[in-house]
Amino acid sequence: MLADMAALFREGVTTLSEVLGAPAGQYAELAEDLHRSDGRIFELHFALLTHVRTSFITPLPREDLYQISRSLVDGFEKLDGAAEIVALNEVKRLSPRASELLEVIGLMSDLTVSAMGRLVSLVDLDEYCIDMLQLAKRANRTHRIWISEDLRNLKQATYTAHREVADLLVETVRELRRASSHVGQILVKES
Repeated sequence: MLADMAALFREGVTTLSEVLGAPAGQYAELAEDLHRSDGRIFELHFALLTHVRTSFITPLPREDLYQISRSLVDGFEKLDGAAEIVALNEVKRLSPRASELLEVIGLMSDLTVSAMGRLVSLVDLDEYCIDMLQLAKRANRTHRIWISEDLRNLKQATYTAHREVADLLVETVRELRRASSHVGQILVKES
């Protein structure tokens, strides 16, 4: 279920990329696609919760599985929120930093898809944790530069909408990083 959630997350990143590149008339439809995916991720989270509560034995500690799942749900909610802000405010001409940040989120979600498929064996997951931390640092730096540039170059109303999108994207990064931190905790406990 975690692998399915991670795969849906990756699809969501692709959809948000489409939103950012689409004409304003297509924002609402693409944002609605993300809303539907958000619902599917939440359903998988609930199914995982039910499964770990009713299973006598789980491959990994129940709390860790729940926390990883919760981070994916929360991260997707931020991704969905960014699309919704773009659609509601018809945000146009975001900084090129938005593409940079979305690229990092795409890389992080690719790594997460791969890692969730290997949770049972825990093979090479330490590299996943390190890569995720490095990507998160890159994303945080990109976010700071984006905000600084927009603060200098945009009017207040435009800045506010752009800032909200930037903040939601960096929060998405933080949730993906949080998921990898839970994987790191599993590695430490199981070693």
